[in-house]
Amino acid sequence: MRKFLLEGLLRRPLTEAGPSDPEIAALALATGQAARRRLGRSLSIRQVDAGSCNGCELEIHALSNSYYDLERFGLHFVASPRHADVLLVTGPVTKNMAEALRRTYAATPDPKWVVAVGDCGRDGGCFAGSYAVEGGVSAVLPVDLVIPGCPPSPKALLTGLLSLLDAAEGKRA
Repeated sequence: MRKFLLEGLLRRPLTEAGPSDPEIAALALATGQAARRRLGRSLSIRQVDAGSCNGCELEIHALSNSYYDLERFGLHFVASPRHADVLLVTGPVTKNMAEALRRTYAATPDPKWVVAVGDCGRDGGCFAGSYAVEGGVSAVLPVDLVIPGCPPSPKALLTGLLSLLDAAEGKRA
């Protein structure tokens, strides 16, 4: 047993350093700094699935993995809309989710922004015209930004958030 413990202590770890992309790091840092300039604090994001296929959610969740790690730049995903600055809405808005989405928007404090993520969030995507779909996010809520793609990449999501904050800062000035 002692031999096993010593080998475990002296052996190098089996993990290796994650990849680093300076462009992604610079983009995330710029987004975090823009949030602090505009809000005076970190940006809080609430992700809402209004009826999507979960492709966009996978890319949004990738923002929290060790490659992107948005927490280190001051971008936080929150569990409650009462703590959110941005609502990232994915998927076409189904008839069953329309009222829940309106209530989520009403519970979000000002200043608040709505971002329609993906082609389905933009106009309903491949689900447009279905009997169960209201349409894109703009059919239910005022949308401040659309990030197109099926699904949009994490880099596109970061670029969109940065442009949203820059546009909001421009309106304030």
